[in-house]
Amino acid sequence: MRIPKAAGLAWTSDIVGAAVFAWGVATALETRLAGGTATALVTGAVMVVIGGLLRLASQYGAQVLGFDQGRALAQARRAALFPRLLGIAGPGAPALGATATLGIDHIAAEQVRAARFDPVRQSATLAPILVVVVVAFQSRVAALILFATLVPFVIGMILAGGAARQAADRQMAAITALSALYVDRIRRLPIIRHFGAEDRIARQAGSAAEDVAERTIAVLRAAFLSSAVLEFFAALSVALVAVYCGFSLLGLLPFPAPEHLDYRAAFFVLVMAPEFYLPMRRLAAAYHEKQLGEAAEAALAEVPEPVAHPSASEHVALHDVVVAWPGHRIGPISFELGRTGLVCVTGPTGSGKTSLLAAIAGQVAPSEGSLATLPAHAIAWAGQVPLLLPSTLEDNLRLGRPGAETAAVAAAVHAVGLGTLLERRADGLATMIDHNAGWLSGGERRRVGLARALIADRALLLADEPTADLDAASAEQIVALLVAEATRRAVIVATHDERLVAAADRIIAL
Repeated sequence: MRIPKAAGLAWTSDIVGAAVFAWGVATALETRLAGGTATALVTGAVMVVIGGLLRLASQYGAQVLGFDQGRALAQARRAALFPRLLGIAGPGAPALGATATLGIDHIAAEQVRAARFDPVRQSATLAPILVVVVVAFQSRVAALILFATLVPFVIGMILAGGAARQAADRQMAAITALSALYVDRIRRLPIIRHFGAEDRIARQAGSAAEDVAERTIAVLRAAFLSSAVLEFFAALSVALVAVYCGFSLLGLLPFPAPEHLDYRAAFFVLVMAPEFYLPMRRLAAAYHEKQLGEAAEAALAEVPEPVAHPSASEHVALHDVVVAWPGHRIGPISFELGRTGLVCVTGPTGSGKTSLLAAIAGQVAPSEGSLATLPAHAIAWAGQVPLLLPSTLEDNLRLGRPGAETAAVAAAVHAVGLGTLLERRADGLATMIDHNAGWLSGGERRRVGLARALIADRALLLADEPTADLDAASAEQIVALLVAEATRRAVIVATHDERLVAAADRIIAL
């Protein structure tokens, strides 16, 4: 991931303000001790104010630039990642909770790293060198002391950083697993309660949460170790510089003085000495974001590629297509369907009817053979468990075509046999649907999904068990509807219904 250079340079420019501030302090102190003029004292005070303002502007600019850069990188990451996550299908697809963690939490971790850690990392590379150069103008020995303490510090940080990286990877993996577990169990909560499995599931979730806690403690332990290494060498460098400057001013050095230090130079060096390790302190403060960001980046790099979409065509054509799952194989299957016509896919439960429809829809990649189908925007899907959002019934019906005319919506509703349902509801199409769609029966949900597919008005209609959970009269109405639709568009249906199979132009038995 690209380092936000502008923010890093803004953090580095903070040293310029620190140097102006230090020179002002040194000038004011020397004036007081040596009995200088009032003009010199005022000059020192002005430099202190200017230096403080420069530091304030640098830090504020660095924060703003880092935030903007992190946001831009996150937007680019989402634009590239979301199509991949939405296109993953089959056994390699991550669980729903894991997908949410990858698309939200992991990208957020990368964003925070880009906004906070990457800028200060660049500053930690440049700023100490700048401090050494500035200090060397006043004291070459003090600059050498600062630089000498940097070498063992870097070695210590490398050793501590390696352990921290492994701990962060394990923590991120545990967080992803915990998210996947929670989302899956919450979605299945009614079933868990029905079978009285609350205690077992609670223990399972508690164990996963405890695993995350233990791995988080390991990350914090590594972070504290890094901070301890930093603080030790920071204190050592400041102490050595202070001892050298003090003994030099007092004339008590145990060796011939390599240079002459006056009060101003000594005070300037003493004020600048803590600035040498300040960028590293900022780096240590943001090191946890670096660990999480790199672990997130590694996890996102392992996201499988989406399925290869079938060849775009104006009609459906399968030639020796095989869809293979672990322990299961569907095919080979060959058939073609033009712009109109009704194809019924039959077979016992678990034979792969839904998987074949998913392959035709471009959601599952065939393992063998060639498959040509219509582009995604030309395909309407009416599944066994249609997606229903917490909104009005009309909003759910218009999901595939928000701009559909009211007459088209009403026609589709009556065509699938939902007219009687609406008559029983005082709000009609404005009736609210909760997240469970509790007031809709299984058959009514399927008919809502079929009506939505009709309203979408696509060239290819895929319907999965559209007559299941319906009484005989309602099923006859759906069969007649699909036969009529097959005269104006291509229709492929997975079904057990013998009446629908009898009306098909082509039957594919699995």
